[in-house]
Amino acid sequence: MHNSRRKFLKQSLQGLTMALLPKIAFSKSGLELPKILIIGDSISIGYTPFVQEILIGKAMVSRPMNENGVAENCEGTSNGILKIDAWIGNTKWDLIHFNFGLHDLKHVKPDTGENSNNPDDPLQVEKKQYRKNLKEIVAKLKATNAKLIFATTTPYPDGELKPLRDPGMSAEYNAIALKIMKANNIPVNDLYAFVLPRLGELQRPMNVHFTDEGSHELAKQCVKSIEQVLALK
Repeated sequence: MHNSRRKFLKQSLQGLTMALLPKIAFSKSGLELPKILIIGDSISIGYTPFVQEILIGKAMVSRPMNENGVAENCEGTSNGILKIDAWIGNTKWDLIHFNFGLHDLKHVKPDTGENSNNPDDPLQVEKKQYRKNLKEIVAKLKATNAKLIFATTTPYPDGELKPLRDPGMSAEYNAIALKIMKANNIPVNDLYAFVLPRLGELQRPMNVHFTDEGSHELAKQCVKSIEQVLALK
């Protein structure tokens, strides 16, 4: 990645807090730009700056940020239940692009909830609870009257990942989520299907995270979905 791109990523994630989101932003035509909120885990933290860059002049793209100005990892649905109202805030969003799943399906220690590498330890959020949590989050998001896009959870390589994630669980959790999205007429940005054939090319070795190039490719897919839903030109 070039130095200018690294500088852009750093400034974007440190400087774009929701609290400082301008009340009015004007495009060249004088019309207010659509406001987009991206909710997601560290995978979305990787692609958000690229989405911001691609949509400069077309939309204002934000995501939850910590008080220190660093992008917040929204993690799984259990965290989403607790914080979704705060993430939405008082801003009238035109579109919310969201994902939950990758944290829900990891193994955690039963006594502390900390990440675990033990296959006998429970998942952070079992499938039944994931379904319940996601339905509750979707209801909150629909109440904003913003247009919604759900991004499927990206795949990861089989092997000894830390924390432990069982092979094939992304697809199983996605299947649950897709039924909920279909029932609510929510468009889907299928990042799982997009990245699966190129996993070895775009993902870091034995990791759930992506290279800079991989995050950029994910961002382009996100932008395609956003532009389609908002009819951006």
